[in-house]
Amino acid sequence: MMKNPVLESLSDVIRHSQFVKTHRKKIAEHASYMAYEELPIWLWRVPYLPDEDSVRTVDFLLLINSINFAFTDFQTHSVFSTEYAGAIWSDAEAMAACVKRALEDGIPILDGKYLAEANRKDLEKIFQGNIEMPMLDERVKIFNEVRQVLRKKYQGHFHNFIEDCSPKLYDQGRGIIDRLTSELPSFNDVSPFKGQTVKFYKRAQLAAYMLFGRLRTTGLFKLEDPDQFTAFADYIIPVALRLMGMTSYTRELEEKIKARQVIPRHSPEEVEIRAHCLYAISLLTKEINKRRKPGNQIIAPQVDSRLWTHFHKTDWPYHLTITTAY
Repeated sequence: MMKNPVLESLSDVIRHSQFVKTHRKKIAEHASYMAYEELPIWLWRVPYLPDEDSVRTVDFLLLINSINFAFTDFQTHSVFSTEYAGAIWSDAEAMAACVKRALEDGIPILDGKYLAEANRKDLEKIFQGNIEMPMLDERVKIFNEVRQVLRKKYQGHFHNFIEDCSPKLYDQGRGIIDRLTSELPSFNDVSPFKGQTVKFYKRAQLAAYMLFGRLRTTGLFKLEDPDQFTAFADYIIPVALRLMGMTSYTRELEEKIKARQVIPRHSPEEVEIRAHCLYAISLLTKEINKRRKPGNQIIAPQVDSRLWTHFHKTDWPYHLTITTAY
């Protein structure tokens, strides 16, 4: 079995951490009951995603994950939300709802030519909500970057990109994550740590997992190594792990987070928070699988989904980092 490049890159961070710790006893304690929960693979059949299964669904899921980051205003701490289909959606769900609404309004947002030329006013129109979409200028830049690559090599569509990849996440540079992170720079979510490169690949992995969950039984998406997924190092999963006692922070870091001080991107604190998130979920997944039957084994995103569902609307402060990575 190949070594996972994300988990392999975490070793120095875990070994030399100063601000965050992972607690194996607590992980085993939570695994003792979580092993007997359902822990399904999400199907991603929700009102704010496409109704049909088609190549347009591939385009949609990869598009929204190209801009799946930063939904909290860093000054006011207000969370972006919007109304769609008779409900109020927030965070990433609101962003996806805006994209679906744009399609229904006739905006060709999945077309490479449109997004290669999209400007700030175009995105202001698409992402209408309770506040201006945070980091809107960065989203304009990413849309232009992504679609220029797609127009140049893949006839303007993500589904052609996926068809050109190996049906694996990692395959000596030919896999889906390999290709997303090398050909589309905005997906290359890495950080330096003591002279080493730490790989997180949050948005790239989430995009592939959404495709896997939604389309794996349709023939539109094939994946041979789903066991290579890690969790998705974001804002919410670290909160869940911290509150459940599976990780802990120094008092100084806790105070910064509670005071809503920005934790700088690539700082040791931020890298440790994200690295221990992936490390702890990896350990928890292994402990759960020890307790489950061979035919009922799970992968890390199933644990991630369980924690995200329970904690994504928590009032507990989460770390704030100004970044397009997550």
